[in-house]
Amino acid sequence: MGSHSPFQPIISPPPSAIAGWMTNASPSLPHAAVAHGPPGLVQPPNAVAFLNHPRLPTSSPGIDYHTAESEHLMKRIRIGQADEVSFSGATYSRNVYSQDDMPKTVVRTLNQGSNVMSLDFHPMHHTILLVGTNVGDIGIWEVGSRERVAHKTFKVWDIGSCSFPLQAALMKDAIISVNRCLWSPDGSILGVAFSKHLVQTYTFNLNGELRQQLEIDAHVGGVNDIAFSHPTKSLSIITCGDDKTIKVWDVATRQRQYTFEGHETPVYSVCPHYKESIQFIFSTAIDGKIKAWLYDCLGSRVDYDAPGRWCTTMAYSADGTRLFSCGTSKDGDSHLVEWNETEGTIKRTYSGFRKRSLGVVQFDTTRNRFLAAGDEFMIKFWDMDNANILTTSDADGGLPASPRLRFNREGSLLAVTTSDNGIKILANADGQRLVRMLESRAFDGSRGSFQLTNANVKAPVVGALGAVSNVSSPVAATPERPDRVLPAVSMMSLAVMDSNRAADVKPRISEDTEKIKSWKLADVVDSAHIKALHLPDSTSTKSKVVRLLYTNSGLAVLALGSNAVHKLWKWTCNDRNPSGKSTASVAPQLWQPSNSNFMTNETSDNNPEEATACIALSKNDSYVMSASGGKVSLFNMMTFKVMTTFMPPPPAATFLAFHPQDNNIIAIGMEDSSIQIYNVRVDEVKMKLKGHQKKITGLAFSQSLNVLVSSGADAQLCLWSIDGWEKKKSRFIQVPAGHASPLVGDTKVQFHNDQAHLLVVHQSQITIYDSKLECLCSWSPRDALPAPISSAIYSCDGVLVYSAFCDGAIGAFEADSLRLRCRIAPSAYISPPVSSPPGAAYPMVIAAHPSEPNQIALGMSDGAVHVVEPPDADPNWGSAHPHDGNGAVPTISPNHALNGTWKFLDDNCYYGSLYKSQT
Repeated sequence: MGSHSPFQPIISPPPSAIAGWMTNASPSLPHAAVAHGPPGLVQPPNAVAFLNHPRLPTSSPGIDYHTAESEHLMKRIRIGQADEVSFSGATYSRNVYSQDDMPKTVVRTLNQGSNVMSLDFHPMHHTILLVGTNVGDIGIWEVGSRERVAHKTFKVWDIGSCSFPLQAALMKDAIISVNRCLWSPDGSILGVAFSKHLVQTYTFNLNGELRQQLEIDAHVGGVNDIAFSHPTKSLSIITCGDDKTIKVWDVATRQRQYTFEGHETPVYSVCPHYKESIQFIFSTAIDGKIKAWLYDCLGSRVDYDAPGRWCTTMAYSADGTRLFSCGTSKDGDSHLVEWNETEGTIKRTYSGFRKRSLGVVQFDTTRNRFLAAGDEFMIKFWDMDNANILTTSDADGGLPASPRLRFNREGSLLAVTTSDNGIKILANADGQRLVRMLESRAFDGSRGSFQLTNANVKAPVVGALGAVSNVSSPVAATPERPDRVLPAVSMMSLAVMDSNRAADVKPRISEDTEKIKSWKLADVVDSAHIKALHLPDSTSTKSKVVRLLYTNSGLAVLALGSNAVHKLWKWTCNDRNPSGKSTASVAPQLWQPSNSNFMTNETSDNNPEEATACIALSKNDSYVMSASGGKVSLFNMMTFKVMTTFMPPPPAATFLAFHPQDNNIIAIGMEDSSIQIYNVRVDEVKMKLKGHQKKITGLAFSQSLNVLVSSGADAQLCLWSIDGWEKKKSRFIQVPAGHASPLVGDTKVQFHNDQAHLLVVHQSQITIYDSKLECLCSWSPRDALPAPISSAIYSCDGVLVYSAFCDGAIGAFEADSLRLRCRIAPSAYISPPVSSPPGAAYPMVIAAHPSEPNQIALGMSDGAVHVVEPPDADPNWGSAHPHDGNGAVPTISPNHALNGTWKFLDDNCYYGSLYKSQT
């Protein structure tokens, strides 16, 4: 088969139409609303097609419509404008990424003790790694601390429930291997597929505890692959095996839901996915056949040949818009390709593989941009848009011919197997910073407690293991089996009984006490101790900044004024700023098109200064969607042209949020307290959600939790399931002590980058909630600081929460506990210095840089925009709080350096515990 030839269909649908089989789906299925009509490549405008629509022709050769290319949208966009509309985020600026983004530096070497067969990073806690071995063991590593926090050897939990073929197979040969292990989407469950019949699942919590959950005698022979999916509201696990079948099991009820038959050889891999609420499964067999299944047991809808016609795996990019496969033929020829899903053809074939590869080549994708594969005793990297190798790494040697590998979700770490039964962890610059931070936090000997921490969680989970002082590792090999490791709790319990070790506790607590006494809150009161830049603005149109954000590339800052006018500042590459990224050291340029017209929203007949403004930026920084009380406008960021407008008031749009998996779907909060789920492609409101009493002021998606959280001016939070948009829970935020009730004012929400913790911001408080909307910790200004909170946001790495106040003050808080680390007076970043008189300028909105965790931008009430970051000599905002032996917080003594300028809350704040609020 040629490298770019189409799939050769054996059964219907017609050639070139992988999308066509979707039209044959049963319309009665509750999970798949499928369009009727003849199969074909181009569906009618209102049809639901399988995967992204094909690119539609246009009379303007300069226009390239990706996933927003429906005929309806094309009619609404001005024909003749040479603009590219792409909501999918599938296109990126070339200067955003470089080879330095690839994790190539070895930062950890872990000894698993057995040959590692499968790897998977936790979906939320980005340094937790699950591994499975050729002797049936599974282990969980915290790679930052080098600790193996959990370990299970293989055993059958209930031999009496096993089938006779499985019992016979175990009697004949007791050796069993892990074929695949992986986490569920939220990381609370892990699944393991074995080389004989069985699938086991465990529940997992962050203290390293694994609990047996489900054991399935799933297939006759080996279980070659597993995957988690949500075909219904409950979690399902998909299995495939040597018996040529694919099966779907309900994890909660343990019942088999579907069995898919049709492969003629053992099924090698499965890849579930969904597009526009249509759920499906790709499967590959060892004869190279690719099939696709709906959840209806009506048989495979397509039957195609994979390149190489042997063992092949398939995977989507992180945003679900691009499909790849990698496989090796029986002759050892490897093929890594990107598919055109819509046409069933190979879009791109990646070069650089060794002829006659030794073993089946494994691959992975990351950041919607890069591919990696293990081949020729090294790791090979590709840019998704370039067929040639981007770079390679041998990880300092010691890799097998075809190493297995896995990225973490952020793409900052890469785990790769070694020839000596180990794992190497490679990191880019972000990954190295993450590992260094965890190295100092992961094991606190003074408290004798094992702490499993993660920079993306920032909430250490402490195991109650006793006051053990100098235990260097919570795991150790047994004398009988050096490749076996005792659970962490067992070793710690043994150490507790060692009285000699317990004697070391007192000196260590004393050392911590000294650290606490010497710790000081960082106060920044003048410009000599800060890097601050007032962005240049020569225009006469200045009004208060109501919305502010960085572009995703970090190259520009976009502000929306209360007068409905947008302003864009861009940094450029030069000798002083080689990276071209935003910095407080070099002034950017206020960007204006040749016609000097700024992007200006439509406004209503009412006073635009009083309207609630909202803004959202496309993933590729090409388009901005915005509203200021009137219609929602779509602007081209390069030309400032209006591409289209929609949603005329009343009611007016008050908040915008793109769906995490389909940027043609937008959640729009409205002034009438409703939330409209709007499909840009067909210009249609798909769902209207009602649960608030006042206007919507915040929306946040969590892809891993599969939820949308909304907040309103009614101080209420609502949790909505993305599948079906059912309201799962609602909660009013707590009224702080001494504060008037009921609460008034806007409430904003933002998910931490672990996609589990939620920051809730109100003028009365900043609060962290968990995925069930339970309050974990809270901070509120009282008495000494009457100024309300104007805005707050997570830093890009999730370590800090930045908060702005209506008197001009800025606070940097530790995200795990909301303890104050640094406070910045307005005199430090506003020149000339001010003493915060009534009516002085203050930050109305704060924005966090997308890749520099210590840089923020401030949108002011007087129309100014400031970029602020720490000085080069001390690149962090203060130091982390130390703890005493009992985890107590140090007392903050007043700092009189701020007297006469502004006051910040010291003893008048309150902290909640990590898992129980104390207000």
